Amino acid sequence: MFPHFEERPSDSPFVERVWMTQSDRAGSFTSISTVVWSMVISKCDGRIAMSLHGPETRATRKEFPAEAEWFGIAFKLGTFVPQLPPSAFIDDIFLPDGSGCSFSLGHSAWQFPNYENADTFVDRLVRAGVLVHDPLLNAVQQGHSPSLSLRMVQYRARRSTGLSQRTIRQIERARYAAALLKQGVSIFDTVYEAGYSDQPHLTRSLKHFIGLTPAEIPTTPIIALHTSA
Repeated sequence: MFPHFEERPSDSPFVERVWMTQSDRAGSFTSISTVVWSMVISKCDGRIAMSLHGPETRATRKEFPAEAEWFGIAFKLGTFVPQLPPSAFIDDIFLPDGSGCSFSLGHSAWQFPNYENADTFVDRLVRAGVLVHDPLLNAVQQGHSPSLSLRMVQYRARRSTGLSQRTIRQIERARYAAALLKQGVSIFDTVYEAGYSDQPHLTRSLKHFIGLTPAEIPTTPIIALHTSA
C-alpha cells in the first residue's frame, strides 16, 4: 500500500478526480475494477513517463518500485479520445510516445501536466479536439430515457467506455457494495441495498471486482474507492 496518497475533485466537467502518490519502498497493492480510464504520469530514477490506464474489469495485484512518484487524472464516464478509444486498452496500459518533458497524443506533442495544472491541461486537450465527452451514459445512469434505440445506446456506451452496459452496472454495483461495507453497513444489509440475490452472489462479485471478501473489506485499505451509484 502507498504510504502517501492525496486526491482532489476537479473543476473540469471531463474529470472525475485528480490524485497523486509516492512510494518510500517497493511494494504492491490491489487495483480494483473501474469503469473509467486514467492518464498517469510517473517519475522514477530521474525519468518521467506517461501511461494511459484503461477500464479494469477485474481486481489485479500490481507491483510498484521504491522512491517513485505518480500523478493521475481519472476521467468521467463517457470521456474518451476518439483516436484511442477505451476498448483499445481495457485491462491494459497504453504508452504514448514521449521524450524529455513531452509526449505524443492525437498527432500532437504535449508537455507533461502536473497535479496543480491538470484542469488547464485537460481544457487544452478538449479545445484541440483530442478529448471528447458523450453525455448519454450519465443521463442513463440518472434514470433518463434517451430517445434512441437500445442498439444505439449500447453502441455509444461501448464507443465511449469500451464496456457493455451490463459490465458497467456490475462494476459500479460491486464498488457501491464495497463502499457500504467500508461505512460499517452489515453484510446482510449490503446484499439488499446493492441488489444482490444473496450473500454468495455478493461474495463472488466482490472477490472478482474488488479482490476481497465482504468480511475483509471493512479492515483492508482500498485505494480510490469511489462510486457513482
